[in-house]
Amino acid sequence: MNKFLQRWARPLLAMTLGVSVLGGLSGCAAVLVAGAAGGAMSTSDRRTFGSQTEDAGIEIKGASRISSVFGDTVHVDVTSYNRRVLLTGEVKDEDTKAKVEAEIKALPNVASITNEIEVTMFLSGFKDHTKDAYLSTRVRGVLIGTADIYSSSFKVVTESGVVYLMGRVSQREGDTAADAVRGIPGVTKVVKVFEYIDEGAVKQYANPQPAGSPANPAAAPAVAPASADPVVTTMPVTR
Repeated sequence: MNKFLQRWARPLLAMTLGVSVLGGLSGCAAVLVAGAAGGAMSTSDRRTFGSQTEDAGIEIKGASRISSVFGDTVHVDVTSYNRRVLLTGEVKDEDTKAKVEAEIKALPNVASITNEIEVTMFLSGFKDHTKDAYLSTRVRGVLIGTADIYSSSFKVVTESGVVYLMGRVSQREGDTAADAVRGIPGVTKVVKVFEYIDEGAVKQYANPQPAGSPANPAAAPAVAPASADPVVTTMPVTR
């Protein structure tokens, strides 16, 4: 299986695994897990619809570019959130790691890159990807059940048991989500890759005023901008 097909096999696998756990959930929770596993665009997402569309394009173009340039010599996943790209996976040397980053940086609409690619002689395989897809599904389920956060504000990436959390969130939301995820069996480390916003912005996202209302005549709430680049924090897991 070439790397482009492998890249899109993982979301499909995650969706299948997500559906398999729906029997243990009910009502809105089941719908939310299904939506999260499928990676569909969401109206409750804190990105604009334009950003969601561009993120999808970056991921598709990135996977295609990695496949055409490097073939089966690397395993790299390209994940974009609000045009900020996270690179995960494995390559066999530092030079290749830098070249992968350069290829993705050259794509249209990429604002920044967080390169978390591991340098190792051993590339992960389908069995490893299956475990990671299942773990991502469990993480999404835990986020849905965690109080005081909005699960739709987080994007989850899992690589070799390391969980990466992306999103436009407050410091409180990010810490709460990371603490919840650290307790999941199989998670070896949590890496926060967040664009931080303040609590006032969180409230505006949660309770937007209707367009044309006296309180807010604009079509969308005036939300304070997030941090220019994602803030990356690694949280080891001890058991």
